[in-house]
Amino acid sequence: MNLIFYKTLSEHLIEIFRNHKIIGWRRNYKLFGNPDFVFPKQRLAIFADGCFWHGHNCRNTKPADNANYWRQKIERNKMRDELVSKTLTEKGWRVLRILGMPNGKEGIANRN
Repeated sequence: MNLIFYKTLSEHLIEIFRNHKIIGWRRNYKLFGNPDFVFPKQRLAIFADGCFWHGHNCRNTKPADNANYWRQKIERNKMRDELVSKTLTEKGWRVLRILGMPNGKEGIANRN
């Protein structure tokens, strides 16, 4: 069993889409909130959110330098995430947010 290390969650999702022959997804699709992936026909917006930037506390990481700035920054990010999800949902889109750790330390088992 080999481990494949991805630089980003988005790279991991692309690999999943390709391996499972999932078609119809788009990157850089013009839609409010700039989703990472969009399935236009299904009206599905997927956001690949990094845990630190979107306030998930899985690693309990809090910068000591400029702590107040970072706390406010992450709170603004979370508020924006809520606004984007609500706005898209009200416009008939389904929103999927996937939290991931894009630091290259997460591995995916490849049994090929």
